[in-house]
Amino acid sequence: MGPSRYAPAARAMHWLTAAIVAVVIVVGVWIHYFEPADEPFKLRLYNVHESLGVVVFALTLARVAYRLGHPAPPLPHDTPAPIRAAAHLTHAALYVLLLVMPVLGFLATNAWGFPLKVFGVLPLPSPVGKDEALAKVLSALHWSGALAFVVLIAGHLAGVVHHTFIRRDGLLRRMV
Repeated sequence: MGPSRYAPAARAMHWLTAAIVAVVIVVGVWIHYFEPADEPFKLRLYNVHESLGVVVFALTLARVAYRLGHPAPPLPHDTPAPIRAAAHLTHAALYVLLLVMPVLGFLATNAWGFPLKVFGVLPLPSPVGKDEALAKVLSALHWSGALAFVVLIAGHLAGVVHHTFIRRDGLLRRMV
């Protein structure tokens, strides 16, 4: 018998988070590397990126709260200690970035002088005023976090591949 599975709610929140983060990354790359010349369209892309960041933040808070009452199923008993440590560190770092990245992005947006209306409807208060120097620092931190996030996602996916095709321990079934 393979490892026990995450609860359905945990699996649903995981895959919803993964899907939203994929969109956030694609839109972020689009804005950064292929900045649209059409200003209204560019602002809509920023709003989608930022609004989905707010959703990721809220969803991650819900995931953390849920996880406190519903621990992860144990890893297979024969999982080596270095793999266990890597898995725990990767998951912890992913959760930290899922919470920190939206905050950094939101504060950077505010510091650039742009208030955020979630999906163009719900205005969020601007905790910082326009401050270009601060905006540059926050934007650099957000970009650095994005790079770290992509590396962690790649590591997470490499772990899935390792468990599925090398160890063949059925670990992927915990989340599907």
